Amino acid sequence: MKSFMFLLLGFIFSLASAQNTSIGIFQSGADVGNPKKAGSEVYNSSDQSYNIKGGGYNIWFERDEFHYLYNKIKGDFILTANFEFVGKGTNAHRKTGWMVRATTEDKSPHATATLHGDGLTVLQWRGEKGAPMRDPQDELFADTSWYNIIQVERSGKTIIMRAAHTGEALHTIGSHIMENLPDEVLAGLFVCSHDPEVIEEARIFNVRIDRPVSDNYDPGKSGYLGCRLETMNVFDGSRKVIFEKPGRFEAPNWMPDGKKLLFNMDGLLYKIPVEGGVPEKLNTGSANKNNNDHGISFDGKLLAISNHREGLPGGGSSVYVLPLAGGEPKLITENTPSYFHGWAPNNKELVYVAQRNGVPVYNIYKNSIKGGKEVALTNNKAGEHVDGCEYSPDGRYIYYNGSHTGTMQLWRMKPDGSGREQITNDQYNNWFPHISPDGKWIAFISFGQEVSPNDHPSYKRVMLRLMPVNGGAPKTIAYLYGGQGTINVPSWSPDSEQIAFVSNSGK
Repeated sequence: MKSFMFLLLGFIFSLASAQNTSIGIFQSGADVGNPKKAGSEVYNSSDQSYNIKGGGYNIWFERDEFHYLYNKIKGDFILTANFEFVGKGTNAHRKTGWMVRATTEDKSPHATATLHGDGLTVLQWRGEKGAPMRDPQDELFADTSWYNIIQVERSGKTIIMRAAHTGEALHTIGSHIMENLPDEVLAGLFVCSHDPEVIEEARIFNVRIDRPVSDNYDPGKSGYLGCRLETMNVFDGSRKVIFEKPGRFEAPNWMPDGKKLLFNMDGLLYKIPVEGGVPEKLNTGSANKNNNDHGISFDGKLLAISNHREGLPGGGSSVYVLPLAGGEPKLITENTPSYFHGWAPNNKELVYVAQRNGVPVYNIYKNSIKGGKEVALTNNKAGEHVDGCEYSPDGRYIYYNGSHTGTMQLWRMKPDGSGREQITNDQYNNWFPHISPDGKWIAFISFGQEVSPNDHPSYKRVMLRLMPVNGGAPKTIAYLYGGQGTINVPSWSPDSEQIAFVSNSGK
């Protein structure tokens, strides 16, 4: 009898341990409320997705039953993911989504951003322990539009739910002040079958937990947030994190062989396999203060960088060229500040943005890699700003972002600076147009209206968007916390199917 009790205790301990083993980015997985049929979760490392199965009578009335995959998080956060049910299901009220919860008790207060089996997408909540849930049908925020992208933000005591269909910008579904949630909460993914006799399943991918900072956050005083190096298929929207660390790195280029990425970190440049691994330093000789403006020539032989020289105007940023294999760089721009952005398809010229003659206005310039007299391609007035200049692969146009009409939009012009055309015209501030190697697509980053048109700060909720190079409505391909350093440089894969970028998050 004693040996049986030891075995039973061992089994219980093993079960408890298993349910608190990290899975993907989550610390714990467990059934809440003792549902009749046990749930489970699987992390698919190949595509960094989650398959979660859950039973339970409901998440409703005064108590809940469901399966939960969660972390303990203090303070503010942003949770974003793509959700899809697996199979037809047996109950129109089966549920999946994000949940922010006080405890794992079945009567715990919580706020839940829920996708139902009939497409109802809504913010639900239990304001205090054991209280009845709020009926979403009584709320103006209820929506039956089958949103598949759901975001939850906690800002102080307020929970905000946003949602979108694939390709759309996120919009607010609802918000609620949760007075009875503690500073440290449980936050994660859930599935509930709405039928005690049934197990339902959801696949959840592009899962991100971001820790934002205040609008007046100063990285110079408080330190930089952590970074993730991500790759994404622009056509199916699937993202993978291949490298992450505390502190700052930025702006990946895709190497010509398609096997590695190049990015800047701590004033140097590093290469890393697209599957992830240990970064390898690239030899840039005496240039050891590199910023996030660098790019590879169309023939894959040369690298242009922007490196800071001490004691010169604008921080001394200057454009250099060196072999892609590494070596001592050659100075191209004697005058500062100058920031590289694009190669000409002939591999003999560069375009960059610069301030000249002490005038605090940026213009686009081009110059030969042999040096010589630079040519101004724009002549901006005070208050105008341009950046992100980049040739199309056929050499017919230079694309860039400019605030000529008051907001930051995408433009293009001929290589001599004539024939300026506006490409986007919407409510966002659009930066850094990158043309796919096949010349068909433009990928770019969009800031919200709360950001000054001439600014591209770090640590904002931003979108990556995609549009046909010949015109058409942009579609959103990624939602992230980032900005400066996310996608400053050409970052397409050689096959024109993927891009690389950097997203940010605090601890």
